[in-house]
Amino acid sequence: MRDHPRLPTSPGFWRSPLRGPWFTSVLGLVLLVGITVLFVTGLVSYAAYNPGLSRVNDMTPDKGLLGFYLFAWPTDPVWLYRLTQGVHVTLGITLIPVLLAKLWSVVPRLFTLPPARSLAHALERISLVLLVGGGLFEFTTGVLNVQLDYVFPGSFYPLHFYGAWVFFAAFVAHAALKTPAAVRAVRRRRQEQNDLVSPRPAAPTVSRRGALGLVGGGSLLLFLTTVGQSLGGPFRRTALLAPHGTADPGGGPNGFQINKTAAYAGITPADTHEDAWRLVVTGRTGTVRLSRAQLLRLPQHSASLPIACVEGWSTADQWWRGVRLRDLAALVGYDGDPPDVLVESLQRHGAFRRAALRANQVADGRSLLALFVNGEELSPDHGHPARVIVPAAPGVLNTKWVGRLTFGDL
Repeated sequence: MRDHPRLPTSPGFWRSPLRGPWFTSVLGLVLLVGITVLFVTGLVSYAAYNPGLSRVNDMTPDKGLLGFYLFAWPTDPVWLYRLTQGVHVTLGITLIPVLLAKLWSVVPRLFTLPPARSLAHALERISLVLLVGGGLFEFTTGVLNVQLDYVFPGSFYPLHFYGAWVFFAAFVAHAALKTPAAVRAVRRRRQEQNDLVSPRPAAPTVSRRGALGLVGGGSLLLFLTTVGQSLGGPFRRTALLAPHGTADPGGGPNGFQINKTAAYAGITPADTHEDAWRLVVTGRTGTVRLSRAQLLRLPQHSASLPIACVEGWSTADQWWRGVRLRDLAALVGYDGDPPDVLVESLQRHGAFRRAALRANQVADGRSLLALFVNGEELSPDHGHPARVIVPAAPGVLNTKWVGRLTFGDL
């Protein structure tokens, strides 16, 4: 039955003349480079959350050795996270046509019978299941996250984290076995007979180079319609496939992207009214409570900083003004080098109601409890009455609607 030409288990079922070692090898070598960059930038993104600082920053349970911490995330250059996460998301979307073409090129092997000819062959088939399943899972959840469409069960953060390790482990094993043969196949440039070559190919409608051109063209189109979200400013209009926020930010000084609105976070005017809202600052010498008017009487500082988010989008530089975090630390006994800080928001719904920042982030003179943006008070959706803004930090660590700052070792 496996040789019946109408069954996918038969080599004669797969008749495309494009399939073969050269076509598959070219796609595989592109993915070898691209997926390696994706994994490295993913680890960098993990480091940007300062996962070793506080449990509130890392929602990955039982991560063990997989949660190794690369380094304390720096504040310079200010566009660092904007670059690394922009590369991660844009490259991931750009590689989708290459991944799909690669899977199409090797699909006959998924139906090979018998499923295991030996123990070694069985282990190889299992690794392919992890490779294909892990790749589809990572790319699918990544795209859904970029589109702010959380239809998958559980939190994106641990799902993508564990999925990445499973996928990359299988990817490394597969690359170690197949890369030498792929390089040889590309260098020879001529079709060799193997199990991917159809024994009775159909008439060609496009050359192999033409097919690669179509794949490359699809990737280029996705790149051009995605990269604008990382560049920000006027380029954002070209990001047709990227989310432009969950709400219309309108025009004026507060007219830049909003992902988490005040309504979504459960923030009401009663929470932020000047008669009700107080910033609670706790540290070595005790606790102080500051109204917005009192904050305005403290020394004010300005910084031009972007916001960059895990979904890959970023704003152009905005002009922020407020009180330096290190000056607030000094109010509660930290006159020298400031310590870490736990920032707590008034928000009632959604993740990252609390976030921790490292001492180097607190010490940077551009790290502010911002009260104004672009010369105007923060809008409710941008965090009024006060929000944190820190150079090079992921957007979710730039906490909005700040209610409490707790300085000290975390």
